[in-house]
Amino acid sequence: MPVAQPARRALRDVVFVEGVRSPFGKARPDGLYAETRADDLAVAVLRGLLDRVPALPHDRIDEVAIAATTQRGDQGLTLGRSVAVLAGLPRTVPGFAIDRMCAGAMTAVTTTASAIATGMQDVTVAGGVEHMGHHPMGFDADPNPRFVADRLVDGDALVMGATAETLHDRYPHLTKERTDAYGAESQGRYAAALAAGRVEPDLVPVAVRSAELGWGLATADELPRPGTTIEGMRDLKTPFRPGGRVTAGNASPLTDGSTMCLLAAGDTAAELGLPVRMRLVSFAYAGVDPEVMGLGPIPATERALRTAGLTIDDIGLFEINEAFAIQVLAFTDHFGLADDDPRVNPDGGAIAVGHPLAASGVRLMTQLARHFEAHPEVRYGLTTMCVGLGMGGTVVWENPHHADYSGHVPAATEGTDR
Repeated sequence: MPVAQPARRALRDVVFVEGVRSPFGKARPDGLYAETRADDLAVAVLRGLLDRVPALPHDRIDEVAIAATTQRGDQGLTLGRSVAVLAGLPRTVPGFAIDRMCAGAMTAVTTTASAIATGMQDVTVAGGVEHMGHHPMGFDADPNPRFVADRLVDGDALVMGATAETLHDRYPHLTKERTDAYGAESQGRYAAALAAGRVEPDLVPVAVRSAELGWGLATADELPRPGTTIEGMRDLKTPFRPGGRVTAGNASPLTDGSTMCLLAAGDTAAELGLPVRMRLVSFAYAGVDPEVMGLGPIPATERALRTAGLTIDDIGLFEINEAFAIQVLAFTDHFGLADDDPRVNPDGGAIAVGHPLAASGVRLMTQLARHFEAHPEVRYGLTTMCVGLGMGGTVVWENPHHADYSGHVPAATEGTDR
């Protein structure tokens, strides 16, 4: 008898349908979410995401992947599954938790996108949550002493701020004056975006409770410092090195927050009438010396561009996570971009809005999708970030509003001019 042959599946387009985030709060005892559980924060954002896509039957969701850097306490218990159940999704919807430190949500996206591309899944939710007020970075971690004892890494490699100081040492032309100027620019761009109404559309209001004040509603980011000037930043403390260059003015603050996005196959989006905000073109992760982890976005971007058959000149919009200004300037300097290039973080970044570690990757994507809508002349953009212990991650996206968009379109318009 003939032996049955398994079907060979062609790769499918993966599209970013929608993305949202919570307002970001200060990771402090008096911060927005001081008395809010991390998993409840993620639940609120997941529900807010699904409210934005009413055409999606919830039983069509094939996976929920949620990242956290510290997976313990209210950020433990297999977040993807527990948050899905708490959010009221059908019990048939599975989920899992993921950790790639700061690139957790980015990895949740690329992991589930790979399943969609190969036909294993059709629709996924990917995101992240980080309650740094409840779980400070590295708290209760027990790094293997051989990292330092066997000289696998320098001791400073395990302290992210110290790695930023090392970047300053390696690239002395990237001065503190330049990073301070970048920090002030990030604050100014965020303030301009807020005034123009470009921030609020990404936000899901979150109910919060205080034992002292009662119930309230988080509707705005708590961290930005409008009116920040270079002069006002000049004498800030340098917590990672006496007389150093990394300060609270040119680095991201400690942050609580959550992000979620919906991904789908292009043909599934067409079938269900889901919006398409971006198409995933390529992605890559790369390793670098942990002592200079901020360089990670450079080789990750080079590999992602090479995989896509593109060059840096093809990229019209960049969303770079601003863990530290020096890390962003190392990237822009390498690729020949100006410190204040208007294509880079047009509405500011993590220095202003905050960086809830594993959640930040989807914030970058959500902002890029919004920029694509406003700039149909831009065909390609990218999201990129450095990652603790010496890594970087980059995702290249295509703008569906561009005249030459190459992704899946509904059958009614296939083969016609668009």
